[in-house]
Amino acid sequence: MDATTIKKKALQLGYSSCGIIPATPFEEYQNALDERVKSFPESKNLYEPLYGFVNPHEKAKSIIICIRGYTQYKIPKSLQGRIGKYYLFSRYASYSYENRSKNEFESYLVTTGIQILNENIPARLAAVKAGLGYFGCNTFFYTKEHGSYNGIDTWVVDKELDYDPVRKITQAPGCSEKCHKCVQACPTKALNKSHSMDRGHCLPRMLYSKKEPSSDEYEAMGEWLFGCDICQDVCPLNHGKFTETEDFPLLSQLEPLLQPEAILAMDEYTYLKVIHPQFPFAGRDGLPIWKRNALRVRERKFAK
Repeated sequence: MDATTIKKKALQLGYSSCGIIPATPFEEYQNALDERVKSFPESKNLYEPLYGFVNPHEKAKSIIICIRGYTQYKIPKSLQGRIGKYYLFSRYASYSYENRSKNEFESYLVTTGIQILNENIPARLAAVKAGLGYFGCNTFFYTKEHGSYNGIDTWVVDKELDYDPVRKITQAPGCSEKCHKCVQACPTKALNKSHSMDRGHCLPRMLYSKKEPSSDEYEAMGEWLFGCDICQDVCPLNHGKFTETEDFPLLSQLEPLLQPEAILAMDEYTYLKVIHPQFPFAGRDGLPIWKRNALRVRERKFAK
């Protein structure tokens, strides 16, 4: 099947780039997981499920990867430094352009006779292998246009397609081992060296985890309610990437509900109908987690 037509459709739907690679095992990913488990044994339980991403389904032939940046969106000042931009401009929200175009692209693939297999794969590594970008020292996926502020959609499919050359060089040009600003800025020291991150101590995961943080972890969370941008925002490769020329759908209406006082007063119905659809990682029972984070932010505000 001609991959050019598939890529053209992806670009028509707003993706900035699209690549296709064969569905072969991600041996590099398994090696990286082995290294992480060895380096961070206390986080082993968080890495073990990811081993299922290494080997694609036996029926899988190809992997389609599409990239879309979100640097065009305006960042509400009241949420800057409190909600990570990846979560703020969520492609999981059903009303977002990103979600609608993803669904349309999937429908298009099905009409061509392609079967989409519901498979999880290491999306960042797949995007790098397809030649769509590179890894930064902070483990994020980078493109020249959007820096590390990208969303990655992947589809594992049952048809052989035309493939892109597999990229061998993986580190982002300009990401110097002498910089290490991301490592130095990480408040929980989850980033302890280049291309290595302790999943269990990464701030976003801690913020939506049901596990109660220690006093040191609680302090390191600062004023973050959900997600974290610290290692990305200090990265020189990200400077000047946000153009802030567009409004993200419904964000202006959602903004008042994301203030600490509003979260502390929030009921379950509002959480399930309004907050959870855009921020699903805390789960449907995640309102107490949001309230815990909001209480910390309020306490820090009053302590100043």
